Amino acid sequence: MAINDLPALSVLRTKMQWHQERQRVLSENVSNSDTPNFKPRDLVEPKFDSTGASASGAAGAAGSLAMARTTQGDAFASAAEPAFDQNRRAGFQTRPAGNAVSLEDEMLKVSANQMDYAAVTSLYSKSLHLLKVAIGKA
Repeated sequence: MAINDLPALSVLRTKMQWHQERQRVLSENVSNSDTPNFKPRDLVEPKFDSTGASASGAAGAAGSLAMARTTQGDAFASAAEPAFDQNRRAGFQTRPAGNAVSLEDEMLKVSANQMDYAAVTSLYSKSLHLLKVAIGKA
């Protein structure tokens, strides 16, 4: 059995990829804090079933995410974007210029995302270490 076939490691990899993509979305929100009519975006956290596959379509055994492209008119669209759902129900207040980014809220989300990513990477490395101990390589 390959390491990629272990559901626990697949879930952790998917979660790390989600945190990386969320960091990209949050940094776009911060960089567009002065752009008129810009609405902040966020990602919906993936839900996992008992087999380790996420409900958003990421296969537990494959360890990869389905790729999707945003609308053709989007200047930030790239062919390598994961297909995480965006949270369109996030509440926000709009300033007179039409911008709805709150830097304080975005920075809180960024710091929480960094802490969660650090926790997931720690779990992943500890899981790999346990596997090494189990096979006698540590």
